[in-house]
Amino acid sequence: MVSIKEPQLVADTSQLNWMNTYNQEQLQTLQLVRKYLDGLTPRAFSELKSTLKEYLSFRNDLDTFLTRHFNDICTEQCFRSRLSACCSREGIIAFFADVLVNAVMSDSEPLDRIEAVLSQPNPGFKCIFLGDEGCLWQVTPIVCAIFLCDSAKERVFEGNEELHKCWEALEEQKKRFTWPDRPVLFDDLEALFIDAGLRSPLMYLHDSPGLLRIKQLAGIDTTKR
Repeated sequence: MVSIKEPQLVADTSQLNWMNTYNQEQLQTLQLVRKYLDGLTPRAFSELKSTLKEYLSFRNDLDTFLTRHFNDICTEQCFRSRLSACCSREGIIAFFADVLVNAVMSDSEPLDRIEAVLSQPNPGFKCIFLGDEGCLWQVTPIVCAIFLCDSAKERVFEGNEELHKCWEALEEQKKRFTWPDRPVLFDDLEALFIDAGLRSPLMYLHDSPGLLRIKQLAGIDTTKR
């Protein structure tokens, strides 16, 4: 369980009143996370980053697999033919931990770009984070990273059961960080901010009825917060 105790902050929502709900939630959470991280001592920041080591190793394995086997196909589907269901407008579910991990692993400039696009209307039909050179996130949300459309999976996995099993193993590994039927990193990172007096609408592992039910069925106490 992460237990870093630094600073008490309240997100500034005064500029969000004119935005749609999706942009509001994303921008509010990113700004809250950035303010929190800016208030950490170097030692506290280093301790927080160290808790992400195992997850980032998993993400590296996932990215390596996808680059090796899906890069050409997904480029065609997403950027040229526009046939894929991924990267759809306001269809990206980002967990609070996704925002935090990306902020920890990013410099100010890419985070500034994300804040800028969230502060503007999205006139297109694709995700607001999808730029000319791909996603603006340095560490993309896990839902995006793990998503493969059916046509892409059929093209790659057909006749290659061993490769398909490798993919299934990666999907199972993802649950070790995100699926709250046991103590998981994504839950701990939300709890870290809740204990600091901070809340975000993206804290699904503490607020989603479905995920709370999973915790209850696993015998995890959901009454503490």
